[in-house]
Amino acid sequence: MPVAIILKGYPRLSETFIAQEILALERRGLDVRIVSLRHPTDPATHPVHKEIRAPVTYLPEYLYQEPWRVLRAVWSACRSVGFRAAWKAWMRDLVRDPTPNRVRRFGQACVLSTELGADVDWFHAHYLHTPSSVTRYAALMTGRDWSVSAHAKDIWIIPDWEIEEKLACMAWLVTCTHYGAKRLRALARDESKIQLAYHGLDLARFPPPPARLSVRDGGSPDDPVVITSVGRAVAKKGYDDLLSALALLPDSLHWRFRHIGGGDLLAQLKRQAAELGIADRIDWLGPQPQSRVLEILREADIFALTCKVAPDGDRDGLPNVLMEAQSQRVPVLATTVAAIPELVQDGQTGLLVEPGNVAQIAAALTRFAREPETRQRIGLAGETRVRSTFAFDTCIETIADRFELSKETLAA
Repeated sequence: MPVAIILKGYPRLSETFIAQEILALERRGLDVRIVSLRHPTDPATHPVHKEIRAPVTYLPEYLYQEPWRVLRAVWSACRSVGFRAAWKAWMRDLVRDPTPNRVRRFGQACVLSTELGADVDWFHAHYLHTPSSVTRYAALMTGRDWSVSAHAKDIWIIPDWEIEEKLACMAWLVTCTHYGAKRLRALARDESKIQLAYHGLDLARFPPPPARLSVRDGGSPDDPVVITSVGRAVAKKGYDDLLSALALLPDSLHWRFRHIGGGDLLAQLKRQAAELGIADRIDWLGPQPQSRVLEILREADIFALTCKVAPDGDRDGLPNVLMEAQSQRVPVLATTVAAIPELVQDGQTGLLVEPGNVAQIAAALTRFAREPETRQRIGLAGETRVRSTFAFDTCIETIADRFELSKETLAA
């Protein structure tokens, strides 16, 4: 059946997990139409984006930018049989959330409901916040069924009333962690609507690394231990804590930190590094395509991601970059926040510390840096677990079953 997949932005470097899911569903025979609320802002794309065949429609990012398109859509939508129900739902939401964002979502829903082909049978939104709002209003207008993939931030930053009402009127929802599923089930009238579906890692894009035995122990200034991280510079990633921990490492320990990613806090983090006196040991590499990320991971001795709950309640689910690092036999240091312990087993497949505990982060980094044998043991165990338990080909089955797709894949 033709399905419109509604995204906040497309393509995005930070959402490889969404792109790999779309591609897999296409190869199972799903007729996909991508709808994006925003135009792309990243300077590059991943190879997976080029393999996706689905046409892409961009809704008006801001209504005032395309006024005639929006007015035509509202005029057409208001004559639909479901417009009254959509209007009532939107007005209830607007009273509780009187923001320009809420107005924009209704306008985008009108465009979606009137411009998308009549042959589209189903709406599927990625993220439970704004993409689901647009999807819900459009589904009410057109009488279509709809579903959601919920991930991380979207589960935690919107109010309970909004989650409850969306869950009540959608057909089903999949989410990528036990941690997130527990919260959603507590708010659902019908828990059977909610299923766990880990993102998983596309192992074809992350093949086993070449044999490499790193014996660096931080003792030589000419051959420092390489610590790497991949993630957006936002509060929930905890990079301020990681920088503070790096500044606590012993003077006798020689290290270099490499960061991949963009983000609003990047300039602030660079200032913090300068104030801590460690700026000359850090390479800020910016956003990178997946092929380059793979190369950099294979050069790393340690992968560190010190996530925490942000002041506004935002938090990660289960960051895919941890799986990517483990797939390359890189030992990971992470925190116990959110669903990370569902992947990383402390002392076995990685090291876990309390979120925000700078002293613990520094101690764990020191241990990994000084003990190449520990890195080798934990890195191998992490790779084994990812390849046996978190393979994408297995994880996609839950979503494929929801769309009643065959297990036989189509030719790429």
